[in-house]
Amino acid sequence: MTDTDDAPRSSTAAPAPREQVSVRRAPKISAFLIVGGFLGFLGTLIATSLYPADPSLGFTTLLAYFSLYGISLGVLLGAVVAILVDRRSRRRARTVDADREQVDPAPLEGEVEE
Repeated sequence: MTDTDDAPRSSTAAPAPREQVSVRRAPKISAFLIVGGFLGFLGTLIATSLYPADPSLGFTTLLAYFSLYGISLGVLLGAVVAILVDRRSRRRARTVDADREQVDPAPLEGEVEE
């Protein structure tokens, strides 16, 4: 008793051509931007708390105002670091041979198979 699905299929179609593809580990740029923004906020918090706050404005207002600059600078520096790490990962990319396969999607539930 052999199952027909386990039997090797006759190759009536031409074999898929081998292609060379580049494989690398790319960084997630959004993570660098978020961490940069958070570090910019922490830097702003530390810099704002080192000096006495203006009594007419208050500490929270000054922190919120200077956070606009700190977070923006942190996101900018995070983007620069992400670009540098991305370029470094491109240098470490490897080229490998790959086969292209075509896979038919599974039928949807309730769809009639022919």
